[in-house]
Amino acid sequence: MLLLRDRRADLEAAGVSPFGISRDSPWSHVAWQQALDIDLPLLSDWNAEAVRAFGVGQEYRGLQDVAERSAFLVDGERTIRFAKEYGDEIPDMDELVDAARALG
Repeated sequence: MLLLRDRRADLEAAGVSPFGISRDSPWSHVAWQQALDIDLPLLSDWNAEAVRAFGVGQEYRGLQDVAERSAFLVDGERTIRFAKEYGDEIPDMDELVDAARALG
């Protein structure tokens, strides 16, 4: 989230409106935003609808539909134009910014 926060201006300049989404509750998101000075919208997928729709759910220590770290670029017609799962890796923000610029 911090990388996304720090590269927000670059993404917006490329025509992207960045936001985060996780299985955490809205109250957890408020705490994250305050503790880490995150000014991005954070969406709560508490029931895993988005996790399943985007196909990024995994089983982790007996828990189902745990979101795999991933990034998507979705255009105005709601078509996924870029998708990548990062697993345990830190997302490559240069790659995301370059992909956003290429789509612009």
